[in-house]
Amino acid sequence: MKAAIYRSKQLFEVTDIPTPKPEQGEVLIKVNRSAICGTDVHAFMYDLAPTGAVLGHEFSGVISSVGAGVTQWKEGDRVVGGGGEWPVGKEPPARSHPRYNYRTMGFVNTRTRGYAEYTLLDDWAPIPIPKGVTDEAAALTEPCSVAVHAVRRSSLSIGDTVAVFGAGPIGLLVTQVAIAAGADVIVSEPAPGRSSAALSVGARTVIDPFEHDPVQQMVELTGGKGPDVVFDCAGLKNTLQQAFDVVRRDGQVVLVAVPWESLPLLPAEWMAREIDFRSSWGGSPADWKISLDLMASGKISTSSLLSDASIITLDEIQEHFEALMNPSTQLQTIIRM
Repeated sequence: MKAAIYRSKQLFEVTDIPTPKPEQGEVLIKVNRSAICGTDVHAFMYDLAPTGAVLGHEFSGVISSVGAGVTQWKEGDRVVGGGGEWPVGKEPPARSHPRYNYRTMGFVNTRTRGYAEYTLLDDWAPIPIPKGVTDEAAALTEPCSVAVHAVRRSSLSIGDTVAVFGAGPIGLLVTQVAIAAGADVIVSEPAPGRSSAALSVGARTVIDPFEHDPVQQMVELTGGKGPDVVFDCAGLKNTLQQAFDVVRRDGQVVLVAVPWESLPLLPAEWMAREIDFRSSWGGSPADWKISLDLMASGKISTSSLLSDASIITLDEIQEHFEALMNPSTQLQTIIRM
């Protein structure tokens, strides 16, 4: 089978490797669509992925064959490559390790994953794709679960005003999930394509931070109080400070982005407003299932994350990862296997 193998120092090699066979309690999945995640871009950018690894954890496909003892799946079942309930003792380190550090512990998995034509999973790991959810949409279940998890961890209530910094794929999904939860959403985003996408999924307005001060604009748009909840989905040098600056008294800031550089903060500017701060990480199995339900009901539009340039082949993975090291106007990229 064809796979993109990480050879280190920001280099993929697309080559043929043996197609695995499922053993006891395993399923072999024929990958149809595999989305490129920002965490994989970080692994590529900072040379964190293990040499020889096949990355890719956002994918959809069909069951190709099953190992001995597997009864809940059959050949041809459409599945998402993750989201199943973790058996006791199988919880990922991020959920089980008492001192988990993503920067030092996050890229140790060398299992062949979604940037290959086939991948193996334990039979408990995948979840079924509902009718009406396309392969492209299903491949975005994992990032959608990140957005669902962030909103569920927040203090958002029906009728709240929410600010979202950054309208990349995660920011667009957070925007939609917040709206589905009953919020009025204001977005800060400079890229025209992303701004248009934010408006198309229901944001009240989008502020270009290169043209206007987003803090001042958001305060004015909320009658001088500031948004109730602010999600930082950009993680840039100034966006977390802006999030704290703009949120209302007793409001909440939620960090969803994963900054890889130190961020300057000036707490004296905002701590007297007694702001709550919460980080959010990944998604739980419940968040995956909620994400698919939102897609199936039409409350989440994944087409807003895609453009004509979004669908690529595996042979194009190197050039697209290089471009995503310095993202500008890109939305979501999906590999058609």
